[in-house]
Amino acid sequence: MPESSKHELDAPPWLRTESTLMSAARGIRRAYDLRLSELGLNLSEAILLAFLQEATQSSEPLTQVDLARHMHVGRAAMGSLVDSLEGRDWVARKANPRDRRVWLIAITPSGQQAARQVGKIDERLRAELREGISRRERRELNRLLNQLRQNVSHVLADDET
Repeated sequence: MPESSKHELDAPPWLRTESTLMSAARGIRRAYDLRLSELGLNLSEAILLAFLQEATQSSEPLTQVDLARHMHVGRAAMGSLVDSLEGRDWVARKANPRDRRVWLIAITPSGQQAARQVGKIDERLRAELREGISRRERRELNRLLNQLRQNVSHVLADDET
């Protein structure tokens, strides 16, 4: 059978779209972790720091629960991320005046500086990763990935019921 007429499902698992996607995602994650290591950060910490910098400009401080929900991680994982950044004085926990059991997370001035460095690293790496991929192709890829993410959400919701 000619290569062009083979169905993707006839390919071995490591050549299917989902496998390629997972492999690319792992590679992207490794590339970010490598580049961010110069700041002593991993990608999850850098995302949290960048999100806090952006959120601080447009709203009041967020709770750890809000941050966990935004980043699609558990509360314990978010607590570890906040602990790590707080240990470097890049974020600070503040008691919520309306509910003393809830912590608000705010970025510190040194955290703002670190977030700017993260932004520069991200900008350089994205340029490298996007080499040879047009803006139109990136928009289409984004559309497809969002559809895939939506499909995954439906599968997970169905499987959890």
